[in-house]
Amino acid sequence: MERITNYIVEEGKKFSKEYNKIEELIKRFDRIAVFRHIRPDFDALGTQFGLATWIKDNFQDKEIKVFGDNHVVFTPRGLFPETDKENDEWFNKEFLAIIVDVGDVKRIADPRFQKATLKVKVDHHPETDKVFDVSVVDTEKAAASELVLNMLLNFKGNYKLTKEAAGYFYIALAGDSGRFQFSSTTPHTFQIATLLLSTGINITSIYEKMYEKNVQDLEVTKFILNTYKVSEHGVAYYILNEADLERLGLTCERGKENVNMFSNIKGINIWCSITEDVTEPCYRISIRSRNYVINGVASEFKGGGHAQASGCQIKDLTELPLFIKALDDLVIKGN
Repeated sequence: MERITNYIVEEGKKFSKEYNKIEELIKRFDRIAVFRHIRPDFDALGTQFGLATWIKDNFQDKEIKVFGDNHVVFTPRGLFPETDKENDEWFNKEFLAIIVDVGDVKRIADPRFQKATLKVKVDHHPETDKVFDVSVVDTEKAAASELVLNMLLNFKGNYKLTKEAAGYFYIALAGDSGRFQFSSTTPHTFQIATLLLSTGINITSIYEKMYEKNVQDLEVTKFILNTYKVSEHGVAYYILNEADLERLGLTCERGKENVNMFSNIKGINIWCSITEDVTEPCYRISIRSRNYVINGVASEFKGGGHAQASGCQIKDLTELPLFIKALDDLVIKGN
Protein backbone atom coordinates (compact mmCIF):
# COMPACT_ATOMS: atom_id res chain seq x y z
CA MET A 1 0.00 0.00 0.00
CA GLU A 2 2.90 2.34 0.68
CA ARG A 3 4.12 1.92 -2.91
CA ILE A 4 0.66 2.88 -4.20
CA THR A 5 0.55 5.98 -2.00
CA ASN A 6 4.00 7.00 -3.21
CA TYR A 7 2.87 6.60 -6.82
CA ILE A 8 -0.13 8.88 -6.21
CA VAL A 9 2.01 11.47 -4.46
CA GLU A 10 4.46 11.45 -7.37
CA GLU A 11 1.56 11.87 -9.82
CA GLY A 12 0.30 14.87 -7.87
CA LYS A 13 3.56 16.82 -7.78
CA LYS A 14 2.57 18.92 -10.79
CA PHE A 15 -0.22 20.46 -8.68
CA SER A 16 1.69 20.69 -5.40
CA LYS A 17 1.40 24.48 -5.24
CA GLU A 18 -2.38 24.41 -5.80
CA TYR A 19 -2.86 21.47 -3.42
CA ASN A 20 -0.99 23.29 -0.64
CA LYS A 21 -3.15 26.37 -1.15
CA ILE A 22 -6.41 24.39 -1.09
CA GLU A 23 -5.39 22.56 2.09
CA GLU A 24 -4.59 25.92 3.66
CA LEU A 25 -8.01 27.29 2.65
CA ILE A 26 -9.87 24.27 4.04
CA LYS A 27 -8.08 24.81 7.36
CA ARG A 28 -8.77 28.56 7.28
CA PHE A 29 -12.51 28.67 6.57
CA ASP A 30 -15.08 27.64 9.16
CA ARG A 31 -17.85 27.44 6.55
CA ILE A 32 -17.32 25.42 3.37
CA ALA A 33 -19.80 24.63 0.59
CA VAL A 34 -19.28 22.01 -2.12
CA PHE A 35 -20.92 22.51 -5.54
CA ARG A 36 -21.17 20.51 -8.80
CA HIS A 37 -23.00 20.58 -12.13
CA ILE A 38 -26.74 20.54 -12.79
CA ARG A 39 -28.43 17.23 -13.61
CA PRO A 40 -25.70 15.36 -11.71
CA ASP A 41 -24.40 11.91 -12.57
CA PHE A 42 -22.50 9.40 -10.42
CA ASP A 43 -19.24 11.35 -10.59
CA ALA A 44 -20.80 14.71 -9.75
CA LEU A 45 -22.71 13.49 -6.70
CA GLY A 46 -20.13 10.93 -5.59
CA THR A 47 -17.30 13.45 -5.70
CA GLN A 48 -19.40 16.13 -4.04
CA PHE A 49 -20.58 13.96 -1.14
CA GLY A 50 -17.22 12.19 -0.89
CA LEU A 51 -15.35 15.47 -0.49
CA ALA A 52 -17.92 16.94 1.92
CA THR A 53 -17.79 13.77 4.04
CA TRP A 54 -13.98 13.76 4.02
CA ILE A 55 -13.88 17.36 5.25
CA LYS A 56 -16.45 16.62 7.97
CA ASP A 57 -14.50 13.55 9.09
CA ASN A 58 -11.23 15.46 9.40
CA PHE A 59 -12.47 18.91 10.49
CA GLN A 60 -15.42 18.20 12.75
CA ASP A 61 -15.68 21.77 14.03
CA LYS A 62 -16.47 23.18 10.57
CA GLU A 63 -19.86 23.78 8.94
CA ILE A 64 -19.96 21.86 5.66
CA LYS A 65 -22.78 22.21 3.12
CA VAL A 66 -23.62 20.35 -0.10
CA PHE A 67 -25.63 22.38 -2.60
CA GLY A 68 -27.46 21.57 -5.82
CA ASP A 69 -30.61 19.92 -7.10
CA ASN A 70 -31.62 16.56 -5.62
CA HIS A 71 -31.52 14.82 -8.96
CA VAL A 72 -32.36 11.14 -9.37
CA VAL A 73 -32.45 10.95 -13.17
CA PHE A 74 -28.91 9.65 -13.62
CA THR A 75 -28.55 8.09 -10.17
CA PRO A 76 -31.04 5.88 -8.28
CA ARG A 77 -33.09 7.43 -5.51
CA GLY A 78 -31.54 6.78 -2.12
CA LEU A 79 -27.99 6.26 -3.36
CA PHE A 80 -26.97 9.68 -2.00
CA PRO A 81 -28.29 11.83 0.87
CA GLU A 82 -30.46 14.87 0.27
CA THR A 83 -28.59 18.06 -0.54
CA ASP A 84 -28.70 21.00 1.86
CA LYS A 85 -31.35 23.71 1.57
CA GLU A 86 -30.42 27.18 2.79
CA ASN A 87 -31.93 30.60 2.14
CA ASP A 88 -29.90 33.46 0.71
CA GLU A 89 -28.92 34.66 4.15
CA TRP A 90 -26.55 31.70 4.61
CA PHE A 91 -24.51 32.88 1.62
CA ASN A 92 -24.07 36.41 2.95
CA LYS A 93 -21.45 35.32 5.50
CA GLU A 94 -17.88 34.35 4.68
CA PHE A 95 -17.50 30.89 3.16
CA LEU A 96 -15.24 28.86 0.87
CA ALA A 97 -16.77 27.36 -2.27
CA ILE A 98 -15.27 24.17 -3.71
CA ILE A 99 -16.62 23.29 -7.16
CA VAL A 100 -16.13 19.80 -8.62
CA ASP A 101 -16.91 18.06 -11.92
CA VAL A 102 -17.99 21.06 -13.98
CA GLY A 103 -16.07 22.97 -16.62
CA ASP A 104 -18.68 25.58 -17.51
CA VAL A 105 -19.70 28.12 -14.86
CA LYS A 106 -23.23 28.27 -16.32
CA ARG A 107 -23.71 24.59 -15.40
CA ILE A 108 -22.91 24.94 -11.69
CA ALA A 109 -26.09 23.79 -9.96
CA ASP A 110 -26.46 26.69 -7.51
CA PRO A 111 -25.45 30.14 -8.81
CA ARG A 112 -25.00 31.37 -5.25
CA PHE A 113 -21.48 29.90 -5.34
CA GLN A 114 -20.58 33.31 -6.75
CA LYS A 115 -21.11 34.84 -3.30
CA ALA A 116 -18.22 32.83 -1.86
CA THR A 117 -15.30 34.69 -0.32
CA LEU A 118 -12.96 32.47 -2.32
CA LYS A 119 -13.67 29.87 -5.01
CA VAL A 120 -11.76 26.66 -5.66
CA LYS A 121 -12.28 24.28 -8.58
CA VAL A 122 -11.02 20.70 -8.96
CA ASP A 123 -12.11 19.06 -12.20
CA HIS A 124 -11.30 16.84 -15.17
CA HIS A 125 -13.20 18.82 -17.82
CA PRO A 126 -11.51 21.41 -20.04
CA GLU A 127 -11.66 24.77 -18.27
CA THR A 128 -13.85 27.33 -20.03
CA ASP A 129 -14.04 30.06 -17.39
CA LYS A 130 -11.22 31.72 -15.45
CA VAL A 131 -13.22 32.88 -12.44
CA PHE A 132 -11.69 30.76 -9.69
CA ASP A 133 -9.14 31.79 -7.08
CA VAL A 134 -7.50 28.35 -7.20
CA SER A 135 -8.05 25.93 -10.07
CA VAL A 136 -6.82 22.35 -10.54
CA VAL A 137 -7.76 20.84 -13.90
CA ASP A 138 -6.47 17.54 -15.29
CA THR A 139 -8.39 16.31 -18.35
CA GLU A 140 -6.46 13.03 -18.34
CA LYS A 141 -8.22 11.80 -15.23
CA ALA A 142 -11.14 9.40 -15.76
CA ALA A 143 -13.30 11.07 -13.12
CA ALA A 144 -13.37 14.21 -11.02
CA SER A 145 -13.22 11.95 -7.97
CA GLU A 146 -9.90 10.55 -9.18
CA LEU A 147 -8.37 14.03 -9.20
CA VAL A 148 -9.97 15.07 -5.90
CA LEU A 149 -8.58 11.95 -4.22
CA ASN A 150 -5.15 12.62 -5.69
CA MET A 151 -5.39 16.03 -4.05
CA LEU A 152 -6.52 14.72 -0.67
CA LEU A 153 -3.78 12.08 -0.63
CA ASN A 154 -1.22 14.78 -1.39
CA PHE A 155 -2.27 16.99 1.52
CA LYS A 156 0.45 17.24 4.17
CA GLY A 157 -1.69 16.58 7.24
CA ASN A 158 -2.38 13.24 8.87
CA TYR A 159 -5.90 12.70 7.57
CA LYS A 160 -8.26 9.73 7.51
CA LEU A 161 -10.36 8.30 4.69
CA THR A 162 -13.45 6.69 6.18
CA LYS A 163 -15.49 3.92 4.59
CA GLU A 164 -18.42 6.31 4.07
CA ALA A 165 -16.34 8.84 2.13
CA ALA A 166 -14.60 6.06 0.20
CA GLY A 167 -17.96 4.60 -0.83
CA TYR A 168 -19.07 7.89 -2.37
CA PHE A 169 -15.74 8.32 -4.14
CA TYR A 170 -15.89 4.77 -5.52
CA ILE A 171 -19.37 5.34 -6.96
CA ALA A 172 -18.01 8.44 -8.69
CA LEU A 173 -14.91 6.67 -10.00
CA ALA A 174 -16.75 3.61 -11.28
CA GLY A 175 -19.48 5.73 -12.84
CA ASP A 176 -17.31 8.04 -14.92
CA SER A 177 -14.82 5.36 -15.95
CA GLY A 178 -17.61 3.07 -17.14
CA ARG A 179 -16.64 0.58 -14.44
CA PHE A 180 -13.02 0.94 -15.58
CA GLN A 181 -13.80 0.13 -19.22
CA PHE A 182 -13.35 3.58 -20.82
CA SER A 183 -10.02 4.48 -22.42
CA SER A 184 -9.61 7.26 -19.85
CA THR A 185 -8.85 4.55 -17.27
CA THR A 186 -5.15 4.56 -16.38
CA PRO A 187 -2.84 2.89 -13.83
CA HIS A 188 -3.52 5.91 -11.59
CA THR A 189 -7.26 5.17 -11.75
CA PHE A 190 -6.67 1.64 -10.49
CA GLN A 191 -4.29 2.87 -7.79
CA ILE A 192 -7.03 5.16 -6.48
CA ALA A 193 -9.55 2.30 -6.65
CA THR A 194 -7.18 0.08 -4.68
CA LEU A 195 -6.90 2.65 -1.91
CA LEU A 196 -10.68 3.00 -1.76
CA LEU A 197 -11.12 -0.76 -1.56
CA SER A 198 -8.61 -0.91 1.31
CA THR A 199 -11.14 0.92 3.50
CA GLY A 200 -13.42 -2.13 3.42
CA ILE A 201 -16.19 -0.84 1.13
CA ASN A 202 -18.51 -3.49 -0.32
CA ILE A 203 -18.40 -3.03 -4.10
CA THR A 204 -21.00 -5.76 -4.72
CA SER A 205 -23.53 -3.78 -2.71
CA ILE A 206 -22.42 -0.53 -4.37
CA TYR A 207 -22.92 -1.88 -7.89
CA GLU A 208 -26.31 -3.36 -7.01
CA LYS A 209 -27.51 0.05 -5.85
CA MET A 210 -25.95 1.94 -8.76
CA TYR A 211 -27.46 -0.17 -11.55
CA GLU A 212 -30.75 -1.41 -10.13
CA LYS A 213 -33.53 -1.62 -12.77
CA ASN A 214 -37.29 -2.13 -12.76
CA VAL A 215 -39.93 -3.46 -15.17
CA GLN A 216 -40.45 -0.05 -16.77
CA ASP A 217 -36.78 -0.04 -17.71
CA LEU A 218 -37.35 -3.28 -19.65
CA GLU A 219 -40.02 -1.56 -21.73
CA VAL A 220 -37.58 1.21 -22.58
CA THR A 221 -34.95 -1.35 -23.55
CA LYS A 222 -37.47 -3.16 -25.74
CA PHE A 223 -38.39 0.06 -27.53
CA ILE A 224 -34.77 0.94 -28.22
CA LEU A 225 -33.93 -2.53 -29.50
CA ASN A 226 -36.88 -2.35 -31.88
CA THR A 227 -36.09 1.12 -33.26
CA TYR A 228 -32.32 1.71 -33.20
CA LYS A 229 -30.35 2.27 -36.39
CA VAL A 230 -26.73 1.70 -37.43
CA SER A 231 -24.98 3.70 -40.14
CA GLU A 232 -22.78 2.24 -42.85
CA HIS A 233 -19.67 2.86 -40.78
CA GLY A 234 -20.93 1.60 -37.45
CA VAL A 235 -22.54 4.62 -35.83
CA ALA A 236 -25.47 3.31 -33.78
CA TYR A 237 -28.22 5.58 -32.48
CA TYR A 238 -31.73 5.60 -31.13
CA ILE A 239 -34.25 8.44 -31.17
CA LEU A 240 -36.76 9.29 -28.46
CA ASN A 241 -39.23 12.00 -29.46
CA GLU A 242 -41.67 13.68 -27.09
CA ALA A 243 -44.41 11.13 -27.80
CA ASP A 244 -42.01 8.24 -27.12
CA LEU A 245 -40.91 9.79 -23.84
CA GLU A 246 -44.50 10.26 -22.71
CA ARG A 247 -45.47 6.71 -23.67
CA LEU A 248 -42.45 5.22 -21.88
CA GLY A 249 -42.80 7.42 -18.80
CA LEU A 250 -39.42 9.11 -19.31
CA THR A 251 -38.19 12.66 -18.95
CA CYS A 252 -35.95 14.16 -21.59
CA GLU A 253 -33.02 13.93 -19.19
CA ARG A 254 -33.44 10.17 -18.89
CA GLY A 255 -33.23 9.66 -22.63
CA LYS A 256 -29.52 8.94 -22.55
CA GLU A 257 -29.70 6.30 -19.83
CA ASN A 258 -29.39 3.43 -22.30
CA VAL A 259 -26.74 4.89 -24.58
CA ASN A 260 -24.13 2.34 -23.46
CA MET A 261 -26.35 -0.54 -24.50
CA PHE A 262 -24.26 -0.67 -27.70
CA SER A 263 -20.83 -0.39 -26.09
CA ASN A 264 -19.74 -4.00 -26.56
CA ILE A 265 -21.30 -4.81 -29.91
CA LYS A 266 -18.87 -5.85 -32.63
CA GLY A 267 -19.17 -3.57 -35.66
CA ILE A 268 -20.47 -0.60 -33.66
CA ASN A 269 -17.79 2.06 -33.35
CA ILE A 270 -19.71 5.03 -31.99
CA TRP A 271 -23.11 5.08 -30.31
CA CYS A 272 -25.56 7.85 -29.49
CA SER A 273 -28.86 8.65 -27.84
CA ILE A 274 -30.96 11.37 -29.49
CA THR A 275 -33.72 12.78 -27.29
CA GLU A 276 -36.23 15.51 -28.03
CA ASP A 277 -36.31 18.44 -25.61
CA VAL A 278 -39.43 20.50 -26.33
CA THR A 279 -38.42 23.18 -23.83
CA GLU A 280 -35.51 24.38 -26.00
CA PRO A 281 -36.61 23.14 -28.57
CA CYS A 282 -33.89 20.78 -29.79
CA TYR A 283 -32.74 17.17 -29.77
CA ARG A 284 -30.14 16.46 -27.09
CA ILE A 285 -27.44 13.97 -28.06
CA SER A 286 -25.13 11.88 -25.92
CA ILE A 287 -22.19 10.33 -27.80
CA ARG A 288 -19.92 7.49 -26.70
CA SER A 289 -17.12 5.63 -28.43
CA ARG A 290 -14.49 3.00 -27.85
CA ASN A 291 -11.58 4.11 -30.00
CA TYR A 292 -12.59 7.40 -31.61
CA VAL A 293 -12.12 10.93 -30.25
CA ILE A 294 -15.62 12.35 -30.53
CA ASN A 295 -15.53 15.68 -28.68
CA GLY A 296 -14.41 17.50 -31.83
CA VAL A 297 -17.61 16.50 -33.62
CA ALA A 298 -19.60 17.37 -30.49
CA SER A 299 -18.15 20.88 -30.54
CA GLU A 300 -19.38 21.31 -34.14
CA PHE A 301 -22.92 20.70 -32.89
CA LYS A 302 -23.10 23.06 -29.90
CA GLY A 303 -21.48 20.68 -27.44
CA GLY A 304 -18.26 19.16 -26.17
CA GLY A 305 -16.96 16.85 -23.49
CA HIS A 306 -14.42 14.07 -23.14
CA ALA A 307 -12.61 12.13 -25.84
CA GLN A 308 -14.93 9.11 -25.60
CA ALA A 309 -17.93 10.63 -23.85
CA SER A 310 -19.49 13.86 -25.12
CA GLY A 311 -22.77 15.66 -25.59
CA CYS A 312 -24.24 18.06 -28.13
CA GLN A 313 -27.53 19.01 -29.78
CA ILE A 314 -29.27 19.51 -33.10
CA LYS A 315 -32.17 21.83 -33.79
CA ASP A 316 -34.37 19.13 -35.32
CA LEU A 317 -34.11 15.81 -37.13
CA THR A 318 -33.39 17.46 -40.46
CA GLU A 319 -29.86 17.99 -39.10
CA LEU A 320 -29.47 14.35 -38.09
CA PRO A 321 -28.00 13.09 -41.42
CA LEU A 322 -25.29 15.76 -41.23
CA PHE A 323 -24.46 14.78 -37.66
CA ILE A 324 -24.27 11.05 -38.45
CA LYS A 325 -22.11 11.80 -41.49
CA ALA A 326 -19.66 13.72 -39.29
CA LEU A 327 -19.30 10.65 -37.07
CA ASP A 328 -19.04 8.34 -40.10
CA ASP A 329 -16.26 10.55 -41.45
CA LEU A 330 -14.49 10.18 -38.12
CA VAL A 331 -14.54 6.41 -38.49
CA ILE A 332 -13.40 6.59 -42.12
CA LYS A 333 -10.42 8.75 -41.15
CA GLY A 334 -9.50 6.33 -38.38
CA ASN A 335 -10.03 8.88 -35.63
